[in-house]
Amino acid sequence: MKVTVLGSGAWGTALGIILSKNGHDVTLWGHRPDFLRTLEQKRINDQYLPGIELPEGWVFESDIDKAIHSAELVVLAIPSKGFREIANSLRTFTGVIVSVTKGIEYESGLTMSGILEECAPYARIASLSGPTLAMEVARGFPSAIVAAIRNAPTAENVQILFHRPSFRVYTSTDILGVELGGALKNVIAIGAGVGEGLGFGDNSKAALVTRAISEISRLGVACGAQAETFAGLSGLGDLTVTCFSRLSRNRSFGERLGRGESLEEILKNSTSVAEGYPTARSARQLARKLDVDTPIIDEVYAMLYEKKDLADTLRDLTSRSSKPEI
Repeated sequence: MKVTVLGSGAWGTALGIILSKNGHDVTLWGHRPDFLRTLEQKRINDQYLPGIELPEGWVFESDIDKAIHSAELVVLAIPSKGFREIANSLRTFTGVIVSVTKGIEYESGLTMSGILEECAPYARIASLSGPTLAMEVARGFPSAIVAAIRNAPTAENVQILFHRPSFRVYTSTDILGVELGGALKNVIAIGAGVGEGLGFGDNSKAALVTRAISEISRLGVACGAQAETFAGLSGLGDLTVTCFSRLSRNRSFGERLGRGESLEEILKNSTSVAEGYPTARSARQLARKLDVDTPIIDEVYAMLYEKKDLADTLRDLTSRSSKPEI
């Protein structure tokens, strides 16, 4: 199959490698022509996946219309802030679009599949999400992920396209739940990183993760997702790896905050996007709209957007009134 990956960062590159190994023809699009020329010449994405060789036969294209012209499948692996703009380029596309971007649009409250339904009405839309760090996938470490699409046969087709012995793909028809789990866990991971930066131990992080999955599920169900989705790979699985792994961009973002770096410094000097930063704003607004209690998301939002002191945040979370666990 002819596949175009829109996004030349770590995750787009790693998924391109998976698809190449499965025998598909890959075109990689990025908005920086010079960067693409370097990738083509060196066959290594040093900026995002250092040391990982790119397969032979890839086409590198900075013109998006040319990149998608003959594609049968498009993988969207770009930051959420630019997602709608790129999605608009797919307005007449009739194949399968797989979103691997984890975010919630602030203005509309839509997940990425919701944006695609508006911008690419003729396409079949899927989401791929789960506990899959790009570097580990690129190295061939055993991983598992969920392909979500409302149409079960199409979900199985996407499963076949990506599935490998080291990259196990499950299917789900709860695309909203899969996407919300992937987006909301990034907010929590920033909180976990802050705790790490402040010198807290694993007890506090485990408590955070456990309470957070309840909070994520509560908000997800209010949005119309299925509760059981959040106990799976795209919920608890993704939350766990993102909060505990040192390869996690969102956890690292929070850790730098916890160690005293200013938000402005972190945003200015980061080479990759921590999606939890914009998602905290979107998630808080969504929770307010639906009248859902989200204390952890609220406190992360306050740290990021209201410059709330980290110690005050900790105090407010731990001083909440005692209650039953469930």
